[in-house]
Amino acid sequence: MNRESILTDQYYPIKSSYYRIEKKGTWKGIQSLLFEPIESCEKSQIAIIVMHSDGDHLAPNAASELAKRGYRALGAAVSDHDDPLDEKLLDVNAASDFLRKIPGVRKVITLGHSGGATLMSAYQNVAENGVQAFQGPEKLIKCSELGDLPPADGVMLLDSNYGNGVMTLLSLDPAVTDEKCGRKIDPELDLFNPANGFNPKGSTYSEEFIRKYQKAQGERNNRLIDSALDRLHAIESGQGRYADDEPFLVPGGAQNSFNNKLFPQDIRLLSRTRKTWPLLHADGSMTNQIIPCVRKAKNDKSFTDFYRMGAIKSTIRTFLNSSAVRTTEKFGYNEDSLYGVDWLSSYSCTPGNMIGVSAPLLVMGMTGGYEFLAAEIIHENTPKVTDKTIAFVEGATHIFDPAKDCEAFPGQFGDTIKTMFDFVDGWLSLPGRFM
Repeated sequence: MNRESILTDQYYPIKSSYYRIEKKGTWKGIQSLLFEPIESCEKSQIAIIVMHSDGDHLAPNAASELAKRGYRALGAAVSDHDDPLDEKLLDVNAASDFLRKIPGVRKVITLGHSGGATLMSAYQNVAENGVQAFQGPEKLIKCSELGDLPPADGVMLLDSNYGNGVMTLLSLDPAVTDEKCGRKIDPELDLFNPANGFNPKGSTYSEEFIRKYQKAQGERNNRLIDSALDRLHAIESGQGRYADDEPFLVPGGAQNSFNNKLFPQDIRLLSRTRKTWPLLHADGSMTNQIIPCVRKAKNDKSFTDFYRMGAIKSTIRTFLNSSAVRTTEKFGYNEDSLYGVDWLSSYSCTPGNMIGVSAPLLVMGMTGGYEFLAAEIIHENTPKVTDKTIAFVEGATHIFDPAKDCEAFPGQFGDTIKTMFDFVDGWLSLPGRFM
């Protein structure tokens, strides 16, 4: 089944077609839109899968922008948002099989944006190394058997978050004193308490409060994991509330962007790279420098006491394989580093997943967003990749458009979407890489 609509752009005239991709062994289907140039060209031999781990990516701007430049790009939604990560890896497999059957397609590339990078990095690792890569003793929970998955020919991670496990960690409210209630808060750990340095226009917390807050955040994180593992053992021993899984609720832990805590308020934190990298500017130029973030302070309200907006509503198994990562006693972060995270304890963390990947890699960060530093962390955790590229887009937000509220003058950052996807185009079309 497909429905077509025709779009015209200054690059290639493109069309979009709807498909419901069948997923083997289940009644669930994958909703998707295939964007492609109306007339095939050399670039259309390359097909890109664009999927998010949680959201519906049916028509992301990445798919249409890539199609305008001559590529085929499939925007797809995971078959069920509530599925554990294991099942979502099979969604990527189904999308890959679909694209490889299109006449003329020679290469399939995965594109992970934000939480989609968790999905795509996990897929590539398990496809290259087998499911045993996620069944070692270091993992909180073992990945289920997935069968043989075809690896992608390349991976693009565009403003990846730090991995879904770490985003949950960074969203945990350490001020919660009762795991059954989001309304009991320790005022000494309350991020939004003016006595601790909170300012709705942007906070500058003391080093003492930052360290105390991060220490308590890491400790609560590990307590929640221990609690979930205890329940998993009960389930697997026949002592659970249900035979297969159980509900798992966490007040003040949802990883929505408006729940990310501390570093969005105090913009000194995670605000610049450690090393020198290419920075793409609006005028088409590129400089090599330490990359600063241009973001402004965000998240001036707590949702810890809200169930719908602030709580994790998951299950034991899904929490452990999709939203959890261990921390050490050294957990914390400063202006340019995030430390004390056991990246290999979970396959819901992009930097840990990428350690096992060898395919060509493009990593890009958006300096108008507050997850941009993940690009450097990921790039530095790829010992097997010999063909890797990193770049940052000046003034682009997490969704790639210009951060106009951060501009010193109107138009300072230009058309950041064009800047980014022109660079992506250059990477994909480099002779000898995929063409």
